[in-house]
Amino acid sequence: MCEIVTQAVQQAVSRRRLLGGAGAAALATGVTAATGTAAAAPPESAGKPVGDAEARNHRSRLTLLGTSGGPVWWPGSEREGIGSAVVVDGDVYLVDFGDGSGKRFKQAALVPPEMRTPGGFWGEEMIRAMFLTHLHSDHVADYFDYFMLGWTNGLRSRPSQQPIQVFGPGRRVDEHGNVVMEPIFTKPGESAPDIRVENPDNPVPGTVDMTDSLYQAFALDINDRMRDNRYPDLREIFTINDIAIPDGIGYHPNDNHTPQGMEPFEVYRDDKVRVTATLVDHFPLVPAFAFRFDTDDGSVVFSGDTGPSHNLVKLARGADILVHEVITQQWVDVLMPPPLTPTEEALRNHLLSAHTLPEDAGLLAEQAGVGTLVFSHIVPGNAPDEHLNVARRHFSGRLVVGRDLMEFGIGNPGR
Repeated sequence: MCEIVTQAVQQAVSRRRLLGGAGAAALATGVTAATGTAAAAPPESAGKPVGDAEARNHRSRLTLLGTSGGPVWWPGSEREGIGSAVVVDGDVYLVDFGDGSGKRFKQAALVPPEMRTPGGFWGEEMIRAMFLTHLHSDHVADYFDYFMLGWTNGLRSRPSQQPIQVFGPGRRVDEHGNVVMEPIFTKPGESAPDIRVENPDNPVPGTVDMTDSLYQAFALDINDRMRDNRYPDLREIFTINDIAIPDGIGYHPNDNHTPQGMEPFEVYRDDKVRVTATLVDHFPLVPAFAFRFDTDDGSVVFSGDTGPSHNLVKLARGADILVHEVITQQWVDVLMPPPLTPTEEALRNHLLSAHTLPEDAGLLAEQAGVGTLVFSHIVPGNAPDEHLNVARRHFSGRLVVGRDLMEFGIGNPGR
């Protein structure tokens, strides 16, 4: 693959080995002296940020709902958990559902003004499809809110009679359907500890499994609402789909979770949008997907959670907008100075191998030839902009540090 991305991938692999010792100590000491802790970053403005002032004049547009990443309530930050919306000629397509992103969805008011009734029971009328990049908690925390709260936020007023299509990862299985558990993180020469397996009958559920379990968990409320309020059956409103990984690409959850050379494949298509996907590197959380939305006006790509990825470069080639996750080295070094406990070593390994530094994201965006690089799923959620703007060293296009409720026109206005 391309040399520039190979460099970023190799850097990520090298970081996987940077789990302590003198090198990490030097990094942590230097960063602490220069920047202090990330938590000391000043709060953001309470005003609504602006991406493109004319975004609502575009037929196709992107709205950032939540822009922080990780299962953390970040101090000193107004960012909610990760979530995004693509709006095409009024129809809404959602990607990821982090904590608080549902409230941002309502604030974004992605429905026509005439649907915003005085009683406040509006919001989800125009949702056509929903997409989950992977099933980590910080991407699904608000997922079922769109079901349970949907009855009183527009689901009963949908102009379409077609179900809302939901797409997400399937079970963590090999090509024969055999469960493949992720390995336990160990240092070289260390024996793996005995760790209890949650839900041993199905320890690696996919999106269909997860949703069925949520229906069961909330059965009392669901039955009450349908009987006492005569609300419609949620299972008739939503159709849940596990994304099938293409055959013949050599995929294996542990041994080859992001097969190089794989081609992007179609996940969804309607009269307004085509959605393609590829596997990205968020190991050991597998499968993990990136998504590309192509409309008649332009294209936007969502990286999902990933380290630098050859597959993502191919998916994002020539896109108008790439929404990419990001993590700062400064925060990792301050969070976990040596000596590290086994738990800290495992977390550090995950943070630096399964996520992307700003400069690496810039390299990737440059190679893909995207027009605009938007940082979202920002870790830490209170990161100062100067820690993120280093991506400009490698990216010649437009760089935007995403904030909740920013909007961007996608491609041509189309009106």
